[in-house]
Amino acid sequence: MSTPSFPDLASLRTSGKAGLARALARLERSAGTEEAAALLDAAEAEPKGDVLGLTGPPGVGKSTLTGALVRAFRGRGMSVGVIAVDPSSMRSGGALLGDRARIPTDPDDRDVFVRSLAARDRLGGLSDLAFGGVLLLRALFDRVIVETVGVGQSEADVALVADTILLAVQPASGDALQFIKAGVMELPDVVAVTKADLGAPAFRARDDLESALTLASPGRDAWRAPVTLVSSETGEGLDSLVALIEEHAAFLREGDRRAQRRAAQSEARLKAALKGRFGTAGLAAAGPILAGLSGGPAMREAKAAAELSARLAGPR
Repeated sequence: MSTPSFPDLASLRTSGKAGLARALARLERSAGTEEAAALLDAAEAEPKGDVLGLTGPPGVGKSTLTGALVRAFRGRGMSVGVIAVDPSSMRSGGALLGDRARIPTDPDDRDVFVRSLAARDRLGGLSDLAFGGVLLLRALFDRVIVETVGVGQSEADVALVADTILLAVQPASGDALQFIKAGVMELPDVVAVTKADLGAPAFRARDDLESALTLASPGRDAWRAPVTLVSSETGEGLDSLVALIEEHAAFLREGDRRAQRRAAQSEARLKAALKGRFGTAGLAAAGPILAGLSGGPAMREAKAAAELSARLAGPR
């Protein structure tokens, strides 16, 4: 039986949730092939929406906040795709928690799509499939939310694909001091203190975070991250949070800021993928190979990986 070919973007735009789910499953099975790379490069060349990377420590309420943001974006008439990154099962390697269960959506709403993906071996970060999934969703939806597992390597990973990074912090947790020590405060474009309905502890957390941000150098492109309060349960502050996210998106659209950021992300993802597969020496060896290749980043990665693999295999 012949294997069905990959769908193109035009067919994915009309295939509904089931068609998109099949395409993501196919990407996972065919990872690294030129056929998969062609679809990802087509998606990268036709971005439709902005990508919001949502990160923060476990227990801060990221999934609840993701659900609230989905409703807020949908209320503004935007289509929304969500990639929820879960810890990996030690047995199957699949997504362990299944964040879709914690992000309630209307199954009949064709303009919302939620997919849980396992972190795999990325130490809590984004797997190669997650990167590919984000690129695909970005070509199909007005807004894409990437919810990470938690603070750690995931921040570095989400910075390789997000246009705006939202850091969620809960009151009375001591996270502000820990984030200063870890250098995390240099990463977000917007900071949200969750559980604003707690009152005074939330206000103190906001003040601590604002103080911490004054000690950090201005963020990327001289943007300084604002801090806001939000309660996903009551909806308090949600409109203000969405406004700040949209303000940063508008800031990136000025001039060529967004294009420059995305181009740098593409090259960084390519190098990270080759380094993860072949190590530092392999990445160095890939340099001359990449210089001689044309095409999009996913196709260049696939061809460089194939040539490096052939070199490692040696003559038969």
